[in-house]
Amino acid sequence: MNYLLNNYRYEIKFLLSSNMAKLLKYKLNLIMKKDYHSKSKDGKYYIRSLYFDDIYDTAYHEKLDGLNIREKYRIRYYDFDESYISIELKGKKGDLSYKKQNKITKEEYFLIINKNYDKININNRKILEEFIDKCKYKNLVPSVIVDYERLAYTYQFEDVRITFDENIKSGLYNYNIFNKHLEVFDVLEPNQVILEVKFNNKLPNILNDIIRTVPMVRIAMSKFALCKEKKEVYYDNYS
Repeated sequence: MNYLLNNYRYEIKFLLSSNMAKLLKYKLNLIMKKDYHSKSKDGKYYIRSLYFDDIYDTAYHEKLDGLNIREKYRIRYYDFDESYISIELKGKKGDLSYKKQNKITKEEYFLIINKNYDKININNRKILEEFIDKCKYKNLVPSVIVDYERLAYTYQFEDVRITFDENIKSGLYNYNIFNKHLEVFDVLEPNQVILEVKFNNKLPNILNDIIRTVPMVRIAMSKFALCKEKKEVYYDNYS
């Protein structure tokens, strides 16, 4: 099976210091464009996601166990803008990944959280339909909220997207993603940044050469798994 023909892209993650991230941003800024989604002067935007898992934390443990093929669902929105909320399916196969999504409303979000699935009009939204089916038959429930700031760069060739994720935080006691005063806690050290590099078939040499000039460590852990792990440690320490 050719996974690249099924909307898969390469996705590679690194952990680096904030000083090295600053240097890398300067170099990438010379040849890449900042993501058009950003509305701020510095190019950053805020992301909040609510991830779902079953009562056995299957998606979390599949990640920890290094299962090669896996998927998970999340609800996400940006910069506290309630006009665009999405239900997303994120699939992985090794270094390859894909994302599919449908738009939902704030009202539908709360219907999902309160398990009032039959009140939702699917209206040809396949990902939403599949998600609701799994909520019903696999008992998917809210697992963890993930917050962070992102700076993204794009490059035309190979549809490259390089993102810097900072100030990563995990939610604690409730799953209302629209609560601007949600209690959260830090997941990484203050000087740590997660770099994600995504591309279709091959990372262009000019970008590969730039990235290799900055010391960093490749990681396999996702922000979902990091936040889930830290949340469990937090509860163990303070319960």
